[in-house]
Amino acid sequence: MFGKVFAWLDERMGLTGIYNTVLDRKVPKVNWWFTLGSASLFLFIMQGMTGMLLTVYYVPSPDHAYDSIEYIMNGVAFGWLIRGMHHWGATLMVLVVFFHMLRTFYFAAYKFPRELTWVTGVILLLSTLGMGFTGYLLPWNQKAYWATTVGTQIPGTVPFIGEWLLRVLRGGDGLSAVTLARFFSVHIWWLPAVLAALIGVHMYLVIRLGISHVPHEDD
Repeated sequence: MFGKVFAWLDERMGLTGIYNTVLDRKVPKVNWWFTLGSASLFLFIMQGMTGMLLTVYYVPSPDHAYDSIEYIMNGVAFGWLIRGMHHWGATLMVLVVFFHMLRTFYFAAYKFPRELTWVTGVILLLSTLGMGFTGYLLPWNQKAYWATTVGTQIPGTVPFIGEWLLRVLRGGDGLSAVTLARFFSVHIWWLPAVLAALIGVHMYLVIRLGISHVPHEDD
């Protein structure tokens, strides 16, 4: 029965061709450092799933944000586990993406014909850092408040447009309910959309061009 259903779908969707192209493609002899890209993708999916679960109870307002986090940690079944996975997964994702980029640079995998793969990877790293920065404010505690205050002052030092950038980030002169709502929106909508689109392009380029091998001494 399953075989007939699969054959019916395969005839219309080309599932076997997709599998052979995406999952069963030939790759050069590599080592464990080359698994960091797949690890980054897994962490992105995990962050998305745990983030969606957290939004069920999280309230993005100064009056209720901290209390909603406390309720998730202490009142929701396994809420502490979901939030812990999301919190530490964010840190781990930044590290894994960074080491993935470092491995790519060290092995010179950014050279022809993989220049665009490198460029999309750099933007993915910057977007990942943006996810971590926007998510840091959401607990709305003293640590998050003052760290974001300092962090948003950095673009404020840019010549000519610094003041404008600062007001765009904060939604005013200081951190407020507008800032929290703005960071929450960017964290759950804008940056995930950018990341998902770039991951699609990045994976297409990896499949299209293949991955580089470990350089030999002659290389």
